[in-house]
Amino acid sequence: MAELRHSTSMGSRTTSSSSPVKRDEAALPLVAVDETDDDDRDHRSISNTTTTSITSPFFFFNHFKEDYSYKIFLALLALLLVCSLFALPSLWNRLNAPYLCSKDGIVLRCPHVKEPPSLWENPYSATTSWKPCAERRSNGISDLPPENETTGYILIHAEGGLNQQRIAICNAVAVAKIMNATLILPILKQDQIWKDQTKFEDIFDVDHFIEYLKDDVRIVRDIPYWFSDKSELFTSLRRTVKNIPKYAPAQFYIDNVLPRIKEKKIMALKPFVDRLGYDNVPPEINRLRCRVNYHALKFLPEIEEMADQLASRMRNRTGSSNPYMALHLRFEKGMVGLSFCDFVGTREEKAMMAAYRQKEWPRRYKNGSHLWQLALQKRKEGRCPLEPGEVAVILRAMGYPKETQIYVASGQVYGGQNRMAPLRNMFPNLVTKEELASKEELDGFRKHVTSLAALDFLVCLKSDVFVMTHGGNFAKLIIGARRYMGHRLKSIKPDKGLMSKSFGDPYMGWATFVEDVIVTHQTRTGLPEETFPNYDLWENPLTPCMCRT
Repeated sequence: MAELRHSTSMGSRTTSSSSPVKRDEAALPLVAVDETDDDDRDHRSISNTTTTSITSPFFFFNHFKEDYSYKIFLALLALLLVCSLFALPSLWNRLNAPYLCSKDGIVLRCPHVKEPPSLWENPYSATTSWKPCAERRSNGISDLPPENETTGYILIHAEGGLNQQRIAICNAVAVAKIMNATLILPILKQDQIWKDQTKFEDIFDVDHFIEYLKDDVRIVRDIPYWFSDKSELFTSLRRTVKNIPKYAPAQFYIDNVLPRIKEKKIMALKPFVDRLGYDNVPPEINRLRCRVNYHALKFLPEIEEMADQLASRMRNRTGSSNPYMALHLRFEKGMVGLSFCDFVGTREEKAMMAAYRQKEWPRRYKNGSHLWQLALQKRKEGRCPLEPGEVAVILRAMGYPKETQIYVASGQVYGGQNRMAPLRNMFPNLVTKEELASKEELDGFRKHVTSLAALDFLVCLKSDVFVMTHGGNFAKLIIGARRYMGHRLKSIKPDKGLMSKSFGDPYMGWATFVEDVIVTHQTRTGLPEETFPNYDLWENPLTPCMCRT
């Protein structure tokens, strides 16, 4: 990290009167300054009580020689001298302190920070009075009509990764409720990134899903036997509803989709990613989406059991019970490329990334001439992923010690071990599921990539502290779930705009940086937040899904 300059650059600035180090000196309780003031006051006091002119450097001694008070003066002088001796090492360390942290090869060294008492708990959780209230009512009475009396059947392809698929499933249930339609169990679609043929029943508990929602929406496992065109359902233009706007209101489905379902009886909705809004649907529909997300969608028992084992091993790695942090590190090649941000690296590395971006996003890349200014702007606005080394500095500034147990949920980190080295060296107790479990234990989950993603999701969800480094469905679903479950567990969402400003400030010292980090993140610990227009239901389920106690 080029921004984390070595202390030698700081030392070169101490000769200037306008140096930031001089300003830091002025803020220190330096004894030498106070000593001069005390001597002046003593000198003036003596001159006011004697008529003898001061002509000798031994005036004080001669004046007090016949008075016992000179012993008090000598004692005070000795005390000031001792205090000065004790202050000199601290002053020397301050003058030679590095800018934020120093980098020695691949090792990142940051000054020590006192561990605050609220390091492993959400300090303000007790001040809020919200509880989850989207669960199914035990005495609920179903008013659903029989399957053959609903308006028709709808089927969706849940695209993307595990968490994007999860959101699509929740929205599909809500849309079926809006139109009083029967929902066919969603298909988890393979895409170009995941290359996975996982079915709904390979990840989720289908029986629990259908049973828990039986009073809300009618759900069937497969396309009805009487429908003969199963293979053509998503290819037939007559039976596919396309061009559904993003974040569409409930009324759009009633006006545009429901008539076609009544006519054709079975319709496929495509595409179906973020095709239902948040603040333009009835509150009970949003509450239903929370019911699906937090109660109806349960992973298979074997996935839950393996995640429990991994979480238990994290808490007992030192031989005794200890808390652990889960870190969602989004610094894969695809994320770095898509961000169009600039990161420190070799010329060869930058050239390879430029070629990758030109190939994958030719329209955005153009000729590359505008990207430098774009990268600067995005970093200033806090829209760039945090590098592993930057994450290490932030966690140390928050007070997390070297011994912190960290579970990392991440894909292949861009830059490999060299890029991970600063984080791993500062926090050596950093592990992944592959290091916690044996190959034999994970082999049963490898046939479905989404099963491995589910393990990461659950271990992060159960952690004492969760830290995200960039946006995405994975992080916002975990933060939302931890809020919904009682917001007692801390979820840290770094202020990347502030961090970018701090890392690029050549005049900021370590003490100032620590204070900024702590103060800024006091309110970024995952407490429920008041909603606002176009808010994200998955990250903040407060208003529709939580109630006052």
